[in-house]
Amino acid sequence: MKAVQYRAFGGYEENRWVELPRPSPSDGEVLLRMKTVGINPLDNTFRSGRHPAATNQNLPRIGGQSGVGLVIDTRSSVFEIGDRVIVAGGGFGRTVDGTWCEFMTAPTGFLSPVPNYVSDNEAAAFVAGAGYLTGYLALTELARLKPGQIVLAPGIGGAVGMETVQVARRLGAGKALSTASTTEKAELARAAGYEDVIDLSKETLRDGVARLTGGAGVDVIVDGVGGDLAGEALGTLAFGGMWISVGYAGGRRTTVDVTDLIWRGATVRGFVFRPEIFSGEAISAAQQMLRTYLAEGALKPTIAKVFPLRRAAEAVRYMIEDRPFGRVLMDASSRC
Repeated sequence: MKAVQYRAFGGYEENRWVELPRPSPSDGEVLLRMKTVGINPLDNTFRSGRHPAATNQNLPRIGGQSGVGLVIDTRSSVFEIGDRVIVAGGGFGRTVDGTWCEFMTAPTGFLSPVPNYVSDNEAAAFVAGAGYLTGYLALTELARLKPGQIVLAPGIGGAVGMETVQVARRLGAGKALSTASTTEKAELARAAGYEDVIDLSKETLRDGVARLTGGAGVDVIVDGVGGDLAGEALGTLAFGGMWISVGYAGGRRTTVDVTDLIWRGATVRGFVFRPEIFSGEAISAAQQMLRTYLAEGALKPTIAKVFPLRRAAEAVRYMIEDRPFGRVLMDASSRC
């Protein structure tokens, strides 16, 4: 079979198109023919060697943390041949081989059925950046969001920004704010129904938040951007607000005015998928609730572009550097 594998940590070019043996399922597993697979910023972090588990013991590795596949063989009673399933979790693409391949085996505990009314691409986009799951857990488990509170999720084009806004609306937030780095992206967002987007090419984050909240500030920040914007975001909190750091698409370092923490009585939380923070039961319940929201139409996965799997290096670069509006996917059934 063909797969995208990296054999050393480094640049985009380490995502290599290789020929590998087709795997066979063990007891409790299924064999999948992969259809559409997603790209997550963490895929780039891991392959570039900037992750705690990025060690030589984890090389070589087939990338990809999520995707949609068709069951073509099974050693389990949970799924039948012909079922379409979402693959996510389980350390795929990091500590075990991932989804960027034509065929893969997976334990059934990391699979969920794709509803009939959802296409392969929509299902892959639903889990590609883990934005829905991150936003839901951040707002419900960490922030304990109350109806009417105001949420800021910077970066409307990215998974955390866009999908946290959707989740916050469904949870009853009074407002769900985001940001765009350019007027073009702000206009795209507004055309897609995201009315409370701050165009950072025209005003500062603090000025935008003050304008949209009448000077009240925000109650919760779910920040997947980091960098310089993180320090500015802290200054938009209302008293008693919480800033939750979930990513660093805009950089790993920031400058904080400590008075923004002191005088606002702010709480700062780091977000990571670890059992010390989120139990398996909490994650399973969140995933089930998000599937319900998807069925209701409250969540609308957005796709920026679909690449052939063999162009993985180009696809990852496009997501990281061009920062498109929506998820970036790859067609695992196409060799072209």
